[in-house]
Amino acid sequence: MSILVTPQGVFRLYQFDTEKEFERCVLSQVEMIFGKRCVYLDCKRRIGKQGTKQSVPDAYLIDFSSQREPKLFIVETEIASHDLFQHIGVQILQFAHSFASAPRQVKQLLFDEISKDTKVYEACEGYALEYGLRNVDNMLDHLVNDTFRALIIIDEATDELYKVVKNFRFPVEVIEVETYQGAGGDHIYRFTPLFKDVSDVIESIEEREQRPVDIAEFDTIVVPAREDGFQETFLGKNRWYAIRIHASMIAQIKYIAAYRVAPVSAITHWALVKNIEPWQDTGKFVVNFAEPAKEIGPVPLVPKSKVKALQNTRYTSFDRLQKAKSLDEVF
Repeated sequence: MSILVTPQGVFRLYQFDTEKEFERCVLSQVEMIFGKRCVYLDCKRRIGKQGTKQSVPDAYLIDFSSQREPKLFIVETEIASHDLFQHIGVQILQFAHSFASAPRQVKQLLFDEISKDTKVYEACEGYALEYGLRNVDNMLDHLVNDTFRALIIIDEATDELYKVVKNFRFPVEVIEVETYQGAGGDHIYRFTPLFKDVSDVIESIEEREQRPVDIAEFDTIVVPAREDGFQETFLGKNRWYAIRIHASMIAQIKYIAAYRVAPVSAITHWALVKNIEPWQDTGKFVVNFAEPAKEIGPVPLVPKSKVKALQNTRYTSFDRLQKAKSLDEVF
């Protein structure tokens, strides 16, 4: 069993007996998981056309972290001990069908929930104006007519979960929230905030709120590569795997660039992306190139700068990459 050793004592990984118990823990951490530029609507109301198979999502998330447009996610909260095909696979497909068949009903549901809290309504109204939308009603029209997106919040992201998720033809984000319990019953949580790794140069929640990143501008994924893998796979096979990529961002990724780790410590090549496909049953992806990689720069790591040597994938725009003289100007 996993444990965390802290100054407050030893905390052991906690196994939930029920989904409701897990949901309560998730709700206690909503702002930390999603940030202040998100609205989490904790409501369970049936959606779908009368006379057809209807569904009841656990919640709705409106994400305002992009500077270009808001995004709506239908939320499914689940524990890994359940039958994930039935509890997640089937339900999310039903959510997608209900969403497509009854957009007006979904819009009214969202409007009702937002209107229950004056602060939430005023926040949504402010965000709508930021995006150049007339009001909350106009913003909701935009959201329900946009691409269907799902968000799975789970206590353990298993291989079985990714086997289910990889078959969906719409974006599905997964957030793993691990809970650890101390001897006195106190809980601590381990998770990666939504889209935090997209802009992990911003180190704190507070800094992230002050400097929202325009995720919509990102069309390039930058991957760290050791020399043997770079030569054999990036250059030799015109592909790169196994990469963690946000499902919501796959459609906008047009380029891939390689950051070669020390002693090179620089971005030296890029390639045009042909397609991005699931990599086995891992929850990761393989990026296939449309043509052999081309040289760039090099774009070096600057010692003692805020941008550190890449250890995980990062995102940027191709235009910014082409103009950059160092990693500080890429991210």
